[in-house]
Parts: sequence; structure tokens; C-alpha cells
Amino acid sequence: MFKLLIKFTKIYRDYLVAAILLLISLSVIPLNNHSSLHTLKTYAFGTFAFINAAINGFTGIFSDDEKVVQLRKRNAELMLENNLLREFALENNELKRLLNYYKESEYPLIPATVISKLVSDVQGNFIINAGSADSIMVGMPVVNEFGLIGIVTETSRNFSIVRTLTNTDFKVAVKDQRSNFEGILSWDGKQLFIKNVPTTADLQVGDRLVTSEFSSLIPPLIPVGIVYKKETTLYGLLSKVYVEPFVDLPHVRNLLVVKVIKSRQIKDMELNLLVK
Repeated sequence: MFKLLIKFTKIYRDYLVAAILLLISLSVIPLNNHSSLHTLKTYAFGTFAFINAAINGFTGIFSDDEKVVQLRKRNAELMLENNLLREFALENNELKRLLNYYKESEYPLIPATVISKLVSDVQGNFIINAGSADSIMVGMPVVNEFGLIGIVTETSRNFSIVRTLTNTDFKVAVKDQRSNFEGILSWDGKQLFIKNVPTTADLQVGDRLVTSEFSSLIPPLIPVGIVYKKETTLYGLLSKVYVEPFVDLPHVRNLLVVKVIKSRQIKDMELNLLVK
């Protein structure tokens, strides 16, 4: 609007100067009551009224009259509707991917939706809208089409709590798909990692990690993440390996509970810490 006013001023500069001079004249004329000036006064005030009406009409273009307010309200409504439709489209694509995963999975799967996220730096938990009435039991793994999310730790009739990968109490046995190296994946409050990895171990940046056959609860070969950094510790003998999960946990909305619980024959070797 400021640029428009500058442009208007440049175009009509002469007229504005004339109007200013006219206003000065009008302010002086009333001081003189000579009869010969009566006609001039009438003409001058008529001209002033015309200019004032034109100026008011120009400034009225930018005023928030009722029509403009209604247009702005409608624009806001359309923006919200458009955003909602975009959200539905994104969710529809996510559900399509889940459906394809559901069809291809060799395990029975129970669909569910995240209704709440109880997340801190060290305790990542989801509440989902499925429970014992849906045949969900403690110990069942939770996934989406990209990979492992976590494990069910508590259930009620209609709801369950899922302990996610970003929880310091959740540990899972993983293996490198390329080299078959085995390790325990943990969360340190900031990153997923495998500690005490021998520097001689064949574990490289870019390697894919999946759940291991040695996990007592999680079925094998579920995608977990990818190695993105290695740090050597303890006099160069051991390394700490950092892993980026395949699942974008902060943005998970829809997921699948794997309807399977592996037998725990050796409880002392249990790698997943469940609520007792």
C-alpha cells in the first residue's frame, strides 16, 4: 500500500500541490467578508467538497468495510478447509501404504491409531486406540510400513501403551543385514546406539539393521534403522555405533500391532524390559 501511495503521489503531484494551495486560500478567505469574494467562496468550497469526496473514495478502497471483512473471513475459511483436505490426503496415502504392508505381512496385524504421545527425552510412549478387546496383549511388537516402532507394555479393554524405540527402558537385539553382526540397540536420551562394538567388527556407515533372531520378543527381520556414525572409545578397542531409525517416530499417527508373542524360555537373557 505504501508503494501504491508513492506512485499515486508522483502521478498526481501537480493536482496535490494545487489542492494544498487551494486549502491555504480557503483558510484565508473566511477572514475577509467583502461581498465581491462571496461568489469565489462558494466556488472554492464547492471545489473543496468535490476534492474531499474524491479523496474519501480513494481511501475507502483500503478501508475495512463489511464486504472486505466478509471476504477475509471467507478466505480464512477456505484456507482451513484446504489445509484439512491436504491433511486427509496425507493420511490417505499413509493408510494406503499400511494396507499394502498389511496384505504382504506373514504375521496377523491389528491396525490402530495413536491418540496420545507421552514423550520426554528418555521416556517415549504412545497410547493407541486398541486394547485387549482387539486381542492385543503385552509383549506384542508395534510397526508401520517403514519398520519397528516399539512394543506393547500395558493394555486395557480399549487402549494400550506402546513403549517406543526412543525409551531408555526398551532394548532390542538387532543385526546388520550385510555382515550379520549382532548387537543390542538402546536409546540414550538423544540417539539410538549400539555400544561396545569391537573396532574389528564388520559394521559400516550406511548398513541396514533389522531385528535379530536372538530377540526373545520381536520377530526377526523387521527393519529398524541405518548406521550413520561410528565413534571409537576405550583406547581404540571398542566403538559406539549410532543408528537413525527408519520410522519417523514424532510423526507417527497410524500403526500396526503384530499379533504374535515369542516364547521366552530363558528369562534371564530377556533383552526387552517390560512393565512388571
